[in-house]
Amino acid sequence: MKSKKNIIWLLLLVVGTVWILVRRNEGSYQQISGLIFGTIYNITYQSDKDLKPEIEAELKRFDASLSPFNKTSIITKVNLNEDIIIDTLFQNCFERAMSISKATNGAFDITVAPLVNAWGFGFKNGEFPDSAMIDSLQLIIGYQKVKLEDGIVIKEDDRIMLNCSAIAKGYAVDVIADLLNKNGVRNYLVDIGGEIVAKGRNSRDGLWRIGVNKPVEDSLSINQEIQTILQLTDCGMATSGNYRNFYHKDGKKYAHTIDPRTGYPVEHNLLSATVIAQDCMTADALATAFMVMGLEETKAYLLKHPKIDAYLIYSDDQGDLKTFYSEGMWNYIR
Repeated sequence: MKSKKNIIWLLLLVVGTVWILVRRNEGSYQQISGLIFGTIYNITYQSDKDLKPEIEAELKRFDASLSPFNKTSIITKVNLNEDIIIDTLFQNCFERAMSISKATNGAFDITVAPLVNAWGFGFKNGEFPDSAMIDSLQLIIGYQKVKLEDGIVIKEDDRIMLNCSAIAKGYAVDVIADLLNKNGVRNYLVDIGGEIVAKGRNSRDGLWRIGVNKPVEDSLSINQEIQTILQLTDCGMATSGNYRNFYHKDGKKYAHTIDPRTGYPVEHNLLSATVIAQDCMTADALATAFMVMGLEETKAYLLKHPKIDAYLIYSDDQGDLKTFYSEGMWNYIR
């Protein structure tokens, strides 16, 4: 009996030693950071290779395709109705956006840009709109009014504008994660503006720990109080909220989340939506969609889509913060 225990301990020692050697052979953990799409990116990965040049080249390629702030990007040319054949990045992003628009009954919609601009939250400055302007803009809003044919974007109206900001950051995270995968990296965290893909383990051989901010009204992003800590691996995560990007006019608060279905900023008690999905592009788009849909509509969506997990923070009738999360979130709240 004693000899069997000794054999077991010996096997465990051998396995542990092999694991440590494998981890060391994969290289040290490296970190790179920078600016892209008007936000900060931070990437941590374990490798004996310096992948910074490849990562920056991929981000530059992405910016040239989907950034509305880039005057020569593909999406800018599409919005200017120039003759342009889209690339694979644009196509993948567009097709996923259309799929999520259908799944959320139009709560997510990349044609909402004119409304976002009109309310003063977009990449063009707008004036405070009246109901007549909203009604007019609604004529050129709707994901059903745009499609792809043979690599060309077809619009029902030339005034239709596309803005993929609510899905493109998440997709960029996926693109960098795919680059790391192709280079044999097994442990990494890719973070672009808070949109995240985590894989494997961190440098302390634990899961990646990600904080979800408490939705405190803070337009300057000074307050970084944490609501909860999630422990992640092998998934994508994104958070959307109305507690930082807003303004007040005539005593009323206007949030940056515009409902494409009504043309107006949302007015409900959902303050923050954190979504975990198989990829970050999906998580990014759904986080925005949930902020449009509100608490009850989001709950109904989650019941129908059990592979999607979400952590929702909302205010009750007394203004106190409350949380709701899908059953699968227990896998990440440790």
